[in-house]
Amino acid sequence: MLPMTQEDGDLDSLVRKRIRALRVAQGWSLEELAVRARLSQSTLSRIENGQRRLALDSLVTLARALDTTLDQLVETATDDVVTSPMIDAARGQMRWPIKGEPGMTVIRQRMTEPPPDNPSRMRAHPGREWLVVLSGTAILLLGHRRFRIEANQSAEFPTMMPHAIGAEGGPCEILGIFDRDARRGHQRDSGVGDAGEADGAGSSGGGAGGAGAAQGPAR
Repeated sequence: MLPMTQEDGDLDSLVRKRIRALRVAQGWSLEELAVRARLSQSTLSRIENGQRRLALDSLVTLARALDTTLDQLVETATDDVVTSPMIDAARGQMRWPIKGEPGMTVIRQRMTEPPPDNPSRMRAHPGREWLVVLSGTAILLLGHRRFRIEANQSAEFPTMMPHAIGAEGGPCEILGIFDRDARRGHQRDSGVGDAGEADGAGSSGGGAGGAGAAQGPAR
């Protein structure tokens, strides 16, 4: 048997702490999780306390009982925890990829103009979008409906619904989260790929510049 390295020991300790933290977060006692995982309470207690070897079959069972995966249960922290934004000053945008979900993108944008009056400038494409207004007031056009979104209010909608967003009564800042399909849809509307953004006036705020992106980066 090979000796355990410090790295192995750190991972072992991390996994045990993670099992206990997930159990506590669910509000379960040792007995409740043991029943769900079909383990004895004493076995589970020894696993959490480091008095029993972590066996693969037990980890698989515990991951399932804790509503997670084996990969998530044993994953280690990465070095690139902090990420700086990609800045598009011309569109007033900051963009961050979500590393754990490669298809997801977060975009912060400052808008100054109202949404377009012409319905033909509204966009529709596969995907889903979530946004929150950080400051000011935003107007979301969604199909034939008009929504007024105040600071700290959010909106979530399927992007197959024709949509556009803009500011009301002065500048507003929004933070949007796009899934892979929504992001690609905005890129197609803009006629660009991942390398840059183009003018997408009338589309929703993050993916293609929005109805009225201000000049200069969001602050």
